[in-house]
Amino acid sequence: MFAKIMLPIDLVHADKLEKSLAAAASIAKANNSAIHAVGVTGVAPGAAAHDPEEYAARLEGFCNKQTEARGVTFTPHSVKAVDVQVELDSKLQDAASEIGADLIVMATHVPGIADHLFASHGSHVAANADISVLLVR
Repeated sequence: MFAKIMLPIDLVHADKLEKSLAAAASIAKANNSAIHAVGVTGVAPGAAAHDPEEYAARLEGFCNKQTEARGVTFTPHSVKAVDVQVELDSKLQDAASEIGADLIVMATHVPGIADHLFASHGSHVAANADISVLLVR
């Protein structure tokens, strides 16, 4: 049913991704499909890494650990952005197209007051994607 699953990864909040990681792995196992872990990083030093090359290496290490722990292959895709907050939604949509994903599994947060003023990244991706999106809280 789903051949290529895209899983956005925020290495800064990797400790909060368990449910989305488990959901993606379960769907991948059931469909004998691939998981493509997409991380968007800035070109300037940030909380996750000092530069895009370090970020790509950290994402690859994260994916290797997930592959080993979950028994399904996680393939890393590191994407550069000048301003991650501004470009995140479009970079994720572009990555889904480039990968040829047919499902996006994405961690999201419990809506708060700010979400009434500004759309969350998950809701933006779900509203604008032309493929299935599973938002996991």
